[in-house]
Amino acid sequence: MTSGAILAIDQGTTSTRAMIFDVETRVLGQAQEEFEQHYPRPGWVEHEPEDIWQGTLAVARRALEAAGLGAGDVAAIGITNQRETVVLWDRRSGKALHRAIVWQDRRTAELCQRLKEQGHEPTFTERTGLLLDPYFSGTKLAWLLDNVEGARAAAEAGHLAFGTIDCFLIWRLTGGRVHATDATNASRTLLYDIRRNAWDEELLGLLNIPASLLPEVRDSAADFGAAEPGLFGGPIAIGGVAGDQQAATVGQACFEPGMVKSTYGTGCFALVNTGGEPVASKHRLLTTIAYRLDGRTTYALEGSIFVAGAAVQWLRDGLGLIRQAAETGALAAAADPLQQVVLVPAFVGLGAPHWDAEARGALFGLTRNTGPKELALAALESVAFQTYDLVECMHADWHTGAAGRGRETGGDMVLRVDGGMTASDWTLQRLADILAAPVDRPTVLETTALGAAWLAGRQAGVWPDRQEFGRRWQLDRRFEPQMDEMQRRRRLALWHDAVRRTLTA
Repeated sequence: MTSGAILAIDQGTTSTRAMIFDVETRVLGQAQEEFEQHYPRPGWVEHEPEDIWQGTLAVARRALEAAGLGAGDVAAIGITNQRETVVLWDRRSGKALHRAIVWQDRRTAELCQRLKEQGHEPTFTERTGLLLDPYFSGTKLAWLLDNVEGARAAAEAGHLAFGTIDCFLIWRLTGGRVHATDATNASRTLLYDIRRNAWDEELLGLLNIPASLLPEVRDSAADFGAAEPGLFGGPIAIGGVAGDQQAATVGQACFEPGMVKSTYGTGCFALVNTGGEPVASKHRLLTTIAYRLDGRTTYALEGSIFVAGAAVQWLRDGLGLIRQAAETGALAAAADPLQQVVLVPAFVGLGAPHWDAEARGALFGLTRNTGPKELALAALESVAFQTYDLVECMHADWHTGAAGRGRETGGDMVLRVDGGMTASDWTLQRLADILAAPVDRPTVLETTALGAAWLAGRQAGVWPDRQEFGRRWQLDRRFEPQMDEMQRRRRLALWHDAVRRTLTA
């Protein structure tokens, strides 16, 4: 066996990536494949589960080939995934009854509002740490049961299985022998009591969901069975599972309370480790499970932004202003500094701290001279503004822990970042400017896959413990704030005014 080699499967919203890491976190081979997005109605977003499954097999095989490894050379598989996306499938055939409903999907906004009006949101929040929003899995599952012909009868007969994408992939990889998820993914369903670490019967009853649908919940590093020998030329143990943002938290080695990371992909998600006790937010952040190891749960506060990199995709695919995402930094740098264009990218509603499912995107401050440069600036700056709002709420919710305060700067907040957008120096410099705080970019940007690899490597006994893994985290570059304070305050004031005008509530 190649010492410590791990196959990490990173199943994301728009693509699936497979990476082979060695114990020194070097990438031995990788492959990536995009898949089709389906938008059957405004606000609805779906994926074809078979596309995800076939894409996962393809990239895993290509990554192994690129690394020159076979199944016998790999110690374990780690899986990380887009979290709240829902699949409902038949236990007998393994086939999905409907396309997967994606985390961005807003079709259950009316159901969420009805549950709020009936006074149920405090119960959901107390048990799950979440808010009643279409973002989460539970109402999506309820919709499938109520709207797919024959689904409810089949569910009540025990023929159906529910899972987030990790769970669906585990089922397929193991040939249907294992129906399990991990605590981080379970904590995003609106059905899981994060303090008791158990599915909640009362919440299941409120959404009319049979318990027989649900997977077993295991630690983030655990035995999830083994991939069928025929898939990769031999069996490979599945040893680590975590939702994408929790996997990135692990990959960034944010193991100590107060450490904070922010991942910039299709959306943006900031998490601060709050230790062994859940912290209830007073600013509409989410209380969630960061990871569970050896039966011990570590919690986090999370702020979720629905549109980050998706705003750049809009410039490319929707408006045709750019050919590649990498062009936006140079465009933004050349924008007219006297213009005050602000984009509120509420294309699928606004996430934390507003949670307005009905809000829609808006541009403010347009003039006759506004062009592609100013729109690129507005798109990138919107990510920095939204991050600022999340970090401010984290400070307010967890003032005793001083969210994000690190030893490196003698008590100043340090934000560890990762994800595709962080390849842009301009974007990270503007982020540091708006936060008025240092931003650290690691040498390994694919921290989501790395976190899944560490969990699997830990379970297999071939990767180092938390402390040693944390010591191996390496800084690529630190971005220090440079913007004049008055200019920063003016930009934030414009942003907050634009958001106020966009909110529907």
